[in-house]
Amino acid sequence: MKKSYLITLFIILVSFVLGFYFYPQFPDRAASHWNIKGQVDSYMGKFWVLFLMPIISLAIFLLFLLIPKIDPLKANIEKFRKYFDGFIVLIVLFLFYIYSLTIFWNLGVRFDMGQVLAPALAVLFYYCGVLTGKAKRNWFVGIRTPWTLSSDRVWEKTHKLGAKLFKIAGFIALIGIISPKVSFFLLFSFLFAFIIYIVLYSYFEYQREQNTTQKEKK
Repeated sequence: MKKSYLITLFIILVSFVLGFYFYPQFPDRAASHWNIKGQVDSYMGKFWVLFLMPIISLAIFLLFLLIPKIDPLKANIEKFRKYFDGFIVLIVLFLFYIYSLTIFWNLGVRFDMGQVLAPALAVLFYYCGVLTGKAKRNWFVGIRTPWTLSSDRVWEKTHKLGAKLFKIAGFIALIGIISPKVSFFLLFSFLFAFIIYIVLYSYFEYQREQNTTQKEKK
């Protein structure tokens, strides 16, 4: 088994162990969600607070194991498999970080959730940029629009731009260390504009490619 898979399974196993260990110490109703102000706005039964995240992490891990086997363009995934496997570790580690913060909070440790979450979000977005820049055309990973999936050239150009935008999002997320509210607003606005722009970009690049092809045939 790959080293990255072993690391991921170890993280998931530790989360389950922590769940069983802290179960007797947890309140029957535990904090499960925080709003933009860092205030708890949702509670759940302690079983779900302690075990839902580990279950989700395991499900995500199994899904990512399946993707390279069922993708019609699986050969392309192998071309960036190192970065794909790295993302599996990172996303599970990100969820484990949130899970750990939730445990600490419910045990009485107080902090600004937005501030402590900001560095993890920054790393996640930045690595999404790395993965996006390395991804080759496939049906599951990357910026999948009808036009990127129809052309290797459009895929490459769109993902080159997308990689830069994801990395910028990572730096915006870091603002949350100082001001979570400002960071959330800027990040949400940036990602909204990012999605619209990147979809339009892929469309117009595809149209440009089609026009060029038609001219060459004449």
